[in-house]
Amino acid sequence: MKSDAKLFAIVTALAVFIGLPLLFYTLGDAPRRSYLKEAISVATLVAFSLMLGQLFLARSNEVLLRLFKPRDIQTVHKAIAYSAIGLLTVHPFLVVLPRYFEAGIKPWDAFVTMLTTFNSLGVVLGLIAWVLMIVLGVTAFLRMRLIKRWRFPYRTWRYAHGVLSVAFLGTAIWHSIELGRHTNAPMAALYITLAVVGGGLLVRLYWAARPARTPIPQGAE
Repeated sequence: MKSDAKLFAIVTALAVFIGLPLLFYTLGDAPRRSYLKEAISVATLVAFSLMLGQLFLARSNEVLLRLFKPRDIQTVHKAIAYSAIGLLTVHPFLVVLPRYFEAGIKPWDAFVTMLTTFNSLGVVLGLIAWVLMIVLGVTAFLRMRLIKRWRFPYRTWRYAHGVLSVAFLGTAIWHSIELGRHTNAPMAALYITLAVVGGGLLVRLYWAARPARTPIPQGAE
């Protein structure tokens, strides 16, 4: 019985975080471009969707904790997160990569122009999201060293990790809506829904775990 529930959870996750983005991409009305550009777009869409999925691979997902061992969940969480961050880290370079095979502006010139176009809200949001993602990845990778170095509780790091995750995903979604070629209405709705539900689970977890206030004895005010 539990095996069936595990299989259902895995299939559902694959359908939501990979199947739906690919479906919305396929049904979208954006004109198709070269195979290289479309491959980069698909890889970026899936990587970002999997990053949204990390909100559900946490202690806040009680259903998952009943089905799988926490250590297994953490292993999958790390593997997917580091892989997705690795791809999204080079996203700005992948945007201009096809320029190597096309006539016109040189890739480096296109890259510099893209990074210095501060009058574009989408570009600014993309830069902010990129920096937040790098900080998120680095602090996750060095979490034990940071905890030992600064001597703060693991719970403090976990809260900071959650806040960084939500800030990055929120900014990245806004960026994709502003500039994303394939972020149509269904794709945007999917991203926002996943972020709200996943973020809500984290907020509920952190709110429930906050220290209870010690009641003040009467007459002590």
